[in-house]
Amino acid sequence: MRTTSRRRAATLAAIGVLSLIAACSDGGGGGASGGDAGSAYPDQNITFIVPFSAGGPTDTVTRMLADPMAKQLKGKIVVQNVEGAGGTVGAGEVARAEPDGYTVLMHHIGMSTAPALYADLGYKPLEDFEMVGLVTEVPMTIVARKDFPPATMQELVSYVKDNAGKVTLANAGIGAASHLCGLLFQNAVGVKLQEVPYEGTGPALTDLVGGQVDFMCDQTTNTSGQITAGKVKAYAVTTPERVKSLPDLPTTAESGLSNLQVGVWHGLYVPKGTPPEVVQKLTEALKVALADQAVIDQMAKLGAAPVAADQATPEAHRAKLEEQLATWAKVIADAGVKAG
Repeated sequence: MRTTSRRRAATLAAIGVLSLIAACSDGGGGGASGGDAGSAYPDQNITFIVPFSAGGPTDTVTRMLADPMAKQLKGKIVVQNVEGAGGTVGAGEVARAEPDGYTVLMHHIGMSTAPALYADLGYKPLEDFEMVGLVTEVPMTIVARKDFPPATMQELVSYVKDNAGKVTLANAGIGAASHLCGLLFQNAVGVKLQEVPYEGTGPALTDLVGGQVDFMCDQTTNTSGQITAGKVKAYAVTTPERVKSLPDLPTTAESGLSNLQVGVWHGLYVPKGTPPEVVQKLTEALKVALADQAVIDQMAKLGAAPVAADQATPEAHRAKLEEQLATWAKVIADAGVKAG
């Protein structure tokens, strides 16, 4: 009897240990623990959400990084375009996604402008995401259909003032970088133009090349090829200094619009609650990709450059987002613009 009791006690103890191990591996019933998640990650495809159309500048930057990041992570990255409402549809999808590191958002300056534009946004940029790191800051260009009459930036300003009711200004929708740059242009010049919104700068630029609209602001990642091929007329870049890949294109300051300066910064985000070990792996992969010479060369051809290594961090990313949220809240309030 004593032997049987001892065996029963040993069996119950073993069951208890196994149950404890199962509970720990389960994270208390809520999935893998942070340490386990970090060591196993990734064990399935990672989806990078681009909240804009395929072929646009944010899509271009994302696809540049996908392969080198995937190699570093020893996994596969699939790029998915979820467009609509100035990038807020895709951003909202990521905010609501499982916080496991398998759904990642590449967003641009629109992450900092959406709260001021949308009364019912559905997510809070600083509260509903973990920041992975900054990626790049892309200059913008002011370009027009190649047969648009003005030949210089100064002539463009005079022309739109004289023909404000007739000139069409294309953009990728409210809150998109092209829309924000267009607002700054109109404020700087002191005119209100007829805006033509598109579902992304890819189709907007296609119509510009085809002569359906007059002019627009767009990122060098989208316009450089069209400019060098002579398919559009270029007036200026919106940066303090000229862009190396477009050396003959003057800055807006050189053209008399010193208050029209804007760069389009990009960053990677994951849902709030993503394990720190997973965020760290993504940050490390981002740094490796940004140091990849092929990525550097690709960005240079498009008038852009990777951020410095100390900016490709969650801390630098959060600081940038906080500063930009405050900046754009004032600009948008002064312009009196609201979505919807």
